[in-house]
Amino acid sequence: MPLLASVAAGLVLTGLAAPLAAAERLPELPPLGIAADDVSVVGVSSGGYMATQLAVAWPERFSGLGVLAAGPWSCARGALRLALGQCMTSRLGAPELDEVANRHRDYLERDLVGDRQALAQLRVFVWHGTEDDTVSPDLGRALAEQFQGWLATPEEQLLQLESEDIGHGWPVMARVATPVDILADCRHGGGTQLLACGLDIAGEALGWLHGELAPPAEAAVGGNLMRFDQAEVRDAKGLADAGYLFVPEGCEDGGCGLTMALHGCGMGAGQIDDAFVRHSGLNDWATTNRRVILYPQADTSLANPQGCWDWWGFAESAWQLNPLHDTRQGTQIGALMGMIDRLAESPDD
Repeated sequence: MPLLASVAAGLVLTGLAAPLAAAERLPELPPLGIAADDVSVVGVSSGGYMATQLAVAWPERFSGLGVLAAGPWSCARGALRLALGQCMTSRLGAPELDEVANRHRDYLERDLVGDRQALAQLRVFVWHGTEDDTVSPDLGRALAEQFQGWLATPEEQLLQLESEDIGHGWPVMARVATPVDILADCRHGGGTQLLACGLDIAGEALGWLHGELAPPAEAAVGGNLMRFDQAEVRDAKGLADAGYLFVPEGCEDGGCGLTMALHGCGMGAGQIDDAFVRHSGLNDWATTNRRVILYPQADTSLANPQGCWDWWGFAESAWQLNPLHDTRQGTQIGALMGMIDRLAESPDD
């Protein structure tokens, strides 16, 4: 079932892997003294929607935003009906960007998102496959249009790409160590949603967001891939027990950049084990370019059967008439920013 498609069937876009055993004790997220001016967030599908929410809520904390197979910021405006009908398909018409703009202005007045000047400085990468039948490519174009109105010099800061004959998911360039059985069909997706397209989207995104990078080494990835306890932020509805962190050799002592990578629906460790965490291509680029990669994990629930990130308001709707999931007060946004804060702490403290 496609990554976001089970939304219509369930509720919505609604090592590494198994739930924590009762007796298992995982390490906490370590302080790594990451470079505060070199932090990016990338995401696919529901993770792409969440990545944009993070960047708009806290633009001063990010230098770059990468979005794959997702639509404009606050597209659903807290309504499941719009999430399904305007933010995946166009059954209810195109997203109402004027209404979204009014929402953003209201948030600005209430200090619920970052100021326009900080937002205007982001570098932004937007990608979509032309054969995506889960999230329409028109929605990626709407996201690019939105940022064209926000960025200071969009012709220099924004890269929008569409790839022919590619469906919904995260395209990868298979390497020697990539198990063939985890790869999904490039055009039709399914399974892990790691699409065997011969396209290294991780390198494309990181290269645009952070400038010219050293190519991955041919040898095996060097670094430590660890599983950490998300207990400190588990009160944020929808987070799994454990998250994952890749630390390249030499980054334990501080000074490295950070990229937060947000999986899509059905792509968390509870659904596809360590496939996205190990084989997205991000770790390969991180190793040769001194970047820590943080892989937070969303969890499944009755309201969110595919373990999606909260881009339509399910985590807030139980107590908020108008969910603030897409603001600085959003519980998942707060949890994810808390992880960045922890990684920014000095390892010497």
